[in-house]
Amino acid sequence: MDPRRKATEAEANALASGIRLRIIRLTYAEALTNKELAERLGRDPATTLHHVRKLVDAGFLRPQPARRGNRGAKEIPYRSTGLSWRLDNADSDGVREAMLEAFLAEVAETGPGELDQSRLVVQMPAEEQEEFRHRLRELLDEFAARPRRSGADRMAVYLALYPSR
Repeated sequence: MDPRRKATEAEANALASGIRLRIIRLTYAEALTNKELAERLGRDPATTLHHVRKLVDAGFLRPQPARRGNRGAKEIPYRSTGLSWRLDNADSDGVREAMLEAFLAEVAETGPGELDQSRLVVQMPAEEQEEFRHRLRELLDEFAARPRRSGADRMAVYLALYPSR
């Protein structure tokens, strides 16, 4: 996978919202309309549209060809561009907080027995810590680079590394 680049101010601002991060995730595997997104997120369509427009303007969502809805109204589905994965947001407090917010909201919606979680404390010198981080990132990048498969099960991953004190 290509090396990550630092997010622009506009990109970091667009990613600094748990709702917007959830919209990006929801539209990764399938294109969804604003109405469909609002229903899945339990939000008002007007509020969701504000977030969708911000993501489109920043390049995180791409409108797909319009389609007809249930009552014949024109609807525009949106699909994630995958840009968020190719950015380095390590120095953005707003993005870090939004990632945690999105994770907690998604876990809260996960059914009993569907959450597979682990917790581990390791002790190693700084150079091994860097190797550990690098290898984890390579593994995530490898799976992220695989082609999307229609109908395949989706799995979300949240990874946090922090000092154990």
